[in-house]
Amino acid sequence: MRSWPAPDVPTVPGDPVPLRLHDTADGRIRPVAPGPVAGLYVCGITPYDATHLGHAATYLAFDLIHRVLLDNGHRVHYVQNITDVDDPLFERAERDGVDWRELGAEQVELFRSDMTALRVIPPRDYVGAVESVPEVVEMVGRLLEAGAAYQLDDEHPDVYFRRDATAAFGYESNLDEATMARLFAERGGDPDRPGKRDPLDALLWRAHREGEPAWAAPFGAGRPGWHVECSAIAVNRLGAGFDIQGGGSDLAFPHHEFSAAHAEAATGAPRMAGHYVHAAMIGLDGEKMSKSLGNLVFVSRLTAAGEDPAAIRLALFAGHYRQDRSWSAGLLAAARERLAAWRAAAAAPGSPAAPAVAALRAALAEDLDTPAALAAVDAWAAAGEPGAADPAEGRALAAAVDALLGVDLGAPAGGPR
Repeated sequence: MRSWPAPDVPTVPGDPVPLRLHDTADGRIRPVAPGPVAGLYVCGITPYDATHLGHAATYLAFDLIHRVLLDNGHRVHYVQNITDVDDPLFERAERDGVDWRELGAEQVELFRSDMTALRVIPPRDYVGAVESVPEVVEMVGRLLEAGAAYQLDDEHPDVYFRRDATAAFGYESNLDEATMARLFAERGGDPDRPGKRDPLDALLWRAHREGEPAWAAPFGAGRPGWHVECSAIAVNRLGAGFDIQGGGSDLAFPHHEFSAAHAEAATGAPRMAGHYVHAAMIGLDGEKMSKSLGNLVFVSRLTAAGEDPAAIRLALFAGHYRQDRSWSAGLLAAARERLAAWRAAAAAPGSPAAPAVAALRAALAEDLDTPAALAAVDAWAAAGEPGAADPAEGRALAAAVDALLGVDLGAPAGGPR
C-alpha cells in the first residue's frame, strides 16, 4: 500500500545521545541497541473513522523515536500495518450504507493526509491486512503444524492460538490472570466461544460466514484474526527479535501480547521485539478519547479550521508520551504562543545554539522527555544574549528543532490562519 511523502529531516551538527526507552515488558527504561538498521513496527489504524488526537499522539511519539534513531546514525526500517479487514470496519460500512472497501480506502487516504500535515516520517513498508493475507495463511499453517494452534470442529471451524504455546506468555503486558480475562473480553476477544480449550485462546483465522469476505486457505476459507496480522507483517519484514514494537497503551493486552506470542511460537525467537513501547491515552473532558465514546477531536478538522500542524505537535508534546493526559483549547493556545515565540527567536540574531541543542538531544534520548525538550528550546528563545547574538545561531537551532521535534520554525509566526 502507498505510504505518504517524507518530510525533509536536516542533519544536526554535534554529538547525538543514544536512545533509552521504557520497555513495558521489563518495566524499566533501558538503552535501545540496534545495529546499523533499527527495526521499528507500530500498529496502524483500523480505517473506519478519521485520525483523532489519540492516534496523532501515538504516531508522533514514534516519529520522535524515528528521528532520534536517525540522529544517532541508524537507518530505520519502519513498518506499519492497516487493519483494513475487521468487524468495526464492516459495522461502520453497513451503518453508513457503503462498501467496506470504499470506506477503508477513504479513511486511509485521510490518514495519509493527516500524517503528511503533521510531518510524520512515513514507514518504509505500509501494509494492509488484505494484502498480507497470504502471509497470514502461511503463519497460521506453521502454528497448526507446530501444535501451537488448533481448529474447532463445528459449523464454523475457526482456528485458535493456544495461549500456553509459549512458556513466557504474559511477559509483555505483565498482567494478572483476572485483568487479562477482563481486557480480553473488552477488547475484541471471545472468551465464551464454545469449543475453545482456554477462554483466553485467541482467534487466528475466522472461518467464512455468510456476508463476510473470505480468502482461500488449506484449513478452510476465511479471514485473518487481528493479532496474527501484525505478527506476520512484522516478522516477514523485520525478522524475529527486531528492536521496537509500539502502539497505544490499550494495545499492550491482548493485541501486543498475542502478536508477540504468535511470532515467538512460529519462529522460536525468545522475544518478538527488544522493546515494547506504549504511548498513553489522550482524553477530553476527563474521558479517554475514543471512537466508542464519540468524544473525538480530529486532526483534519483542526487543520481545516486553520490550526498550524506544528502547534498540534507542540501541544501533544507538552505532556510525556507515557502520561495519560487531556486535550483542551488552552493546551492548543499555549502551543500557538510557544510556536510563535520560537519562530520569532529563530528569525532573529540568537544566543549560541549548541547548549540548547545538546539539552534537546539529551531530553529526547531519555525516554522522549518532551516537556524537558520544550523547556530547553523555551530557555534558548528567552535567553536574548545581545553580546553573543548571531543570525546563524537561530538557523542552527531551527534545524535541530526541525530534525528532532519535527517542528518547522521557518513558517510565519502567528496563530490559526
